[in-house]
Amino acid sequence: MIVVAEDHDDIRYVLKRSLERAGHRVVVAADGAAALEAIREHRPDLVVTDVDMPQMTGLDLCRAIRADDDLRHIPVVVASGSLMPGDKQASDAGASATLLKPFVPAQLLALVAALLPQTAKDGVSG
Repeated sequence: MIVVAEDHDDIRYVLKRSLERAGHRVVVAADGAAALEAIREHRPDLVVTDVDMPQMTGLDLCRAIRADDDLRHIPVVVASGSLMPGDKQASDAGASATLLKPFVPAQLLALVAALLPQTAKDGVSG
């Protein structure tokens, strides 16, 4: 299962649909604080987060995940239109990967496939 944190409704919808079409279960959150709650509740296999969100930024969300012993193993993809190529903010916050906007769903799905544990890819875990 994947938690998607994105404050723009249209982008959140596209992310959810793209991931679901690829066979993933998806829980969406409209801000970082709601995403952290969802992550603690659902213990996802992976998190995809926007950077610029209300309540808690994606970078702060990533730091919160990395600071929690029960969550720190979860891969985090930071998707951003505000970071520049080579920007270290996401990796400094503990992100597993950065996806620069705009991107096509195939780019997201390839990154997700590379980061997910093998059992999650095989549909054994969820």
